[in-house]
Amino acid sequence: MASLVLASGSRARQGMLQAAGVTFTVQTANVDEAAIRARLAVLTPAAHVATVLATEKALAVSKLSPGDLVIGSDQVLALGLDILSKPGDRAAARAQLASLRGRTHALHSAVALARDGVLVWSGVETAELAMRDFSDAFLDSYLDAVGEEVCHSVGAYHLEGRGIQLFDRVRGDYFTILGMPLLPLLAELRRLGMIAA
Repeated sequence: MASLVLASGSRARQGMLQAAGVTFTVQTANVDEAAIRARLAVLTPAAHVATVLATEKALAVSKLSPGDLVIGSDQVLALGLDILSKPGDRAAARAQLASLRGRTHALHSAVALARDGVLVWSGVETAELAMRDFSDAFLDSYLDAVGEEVCHSVGAYHLEGRGIQLFDRVRGDYFTILGMPLLPLLAELRRLGMIAA
C-alpha cells in the first residue's frame, strides 16, 4: 500500500493534516526556491509561482519515495505585482508589515500531488487580506510580543495567533491563509483512495 508523504517541514501544514486525521510521513523537499522564483518571468502571476513551487517540491520528493503519493505545497504573498518573501530578521519584518499596512494583499496557496516523478494533480486557492492602518507603536509592540516567529511566515504574521490584530478584513478559506488549500486536497485524496470516502 502506498504511503502519503508531505514534502514540507511547515508546522502549519503538518498540523492541518494531523488535525484532519490524515496519516502521513514528512520528507522535506530539497529545492532551490530562490532559483525557481528567479527563472519565472517578473510578470508571472503569483498563483502560478505558488503552483510551480508546490509542484517542484512534490516532484523532488516523489523521485526519492517510489510508489508513494507526495504532497507539495507552497504559499506566495502578492502585494499588487510584487511578490514578497519571508523576512530575514526583525527589521525586514517591520519594513514588510509597514508596506502592507492599510493595504490589501493576496495569499496564493498551492498544493500538488506527485508519484514517481509525475504530477498527479494540483490546485491553488487565493485569499485576500486587508491590513488595518495600525500605529507604529502597535507595530513595535506586536513585533516585541511575537519575536522571531515573524521570520517564519511570508507575511510576518500568523493569522491564527496575535497576527489577527493586524487586520480589518479577511476574505478566503482559513486553510488557504494558513498555507495549504486543505479542502480540495482532501477531496482529491478521497478520489485517489488514499483516505476514506
